[in-house]
Amino acid sequence: MKRLLVLACATAVFSMATGNATADSINGKLGVTGKIGVQIPSNGDMGPNRNETDAGVVGGVGLIYGIDNHFAAEMDISHSELNSDFGNFGVTDFALGAQYRFVLGQLVPYAGTGLDLLVVNADHGRNVGTTVGIHVNGGADYFIMKQLALTAEARVVVAPDTNIDGPNGERGHFDPTSFSTTFGVRYFFN
Repeated sequence: MKRLLVLACATAVFSMATGNATADSINGKLGVTGKIGVQIPSNGDMGPNRNETDAGVVGGVGLIYGIDNHFAAEMDISHSELNSDFGNFGVTDFALGAQYRFVLGQLVPYAGTGLDLLVVNADHGRNVGTTVGIHVNGGADYFIMKQLALTAEARVVVAPDTNIDGPNGERGHFDPTSFSTTFGVRYFFN
């Protein structure tokens, strides 16, 4: 009898833990995301010279809201620091987008697209223009609890070059087009 009771309790605990980790519909849910990863930027130019830009670290936070069972609206703010042959650049990306999500138990793959406002800063007293672009992203949430998921994403941002102006006028062009991969945590409030 004692063994049967222990087996019944263990089965109940296991079924509750499994049920809590299964993803529900995103309809009407609000979530916050924190993420960090690697960004691979395109190369720009400084006058006649090509400006080789190194990969950098990107981090950000975001909000996600479920419009229905499969569609969600998202807003992200991310920042990356990039080193190049001719100085350092900081890129802040304000992104608005939408996702289409597939619920497969604990795993929820998604694909999305949206608009980006890219604010670029440079060192050495140079000014870099702000530009607008678009992004395409895809990834997956893996729910470890009903409201908590681990997330991984790949994102491509495409935007036109923006001018790099120095004290003596235009010095070159910064290309904000990039590819990034991030990993993070997503928490849903309801």
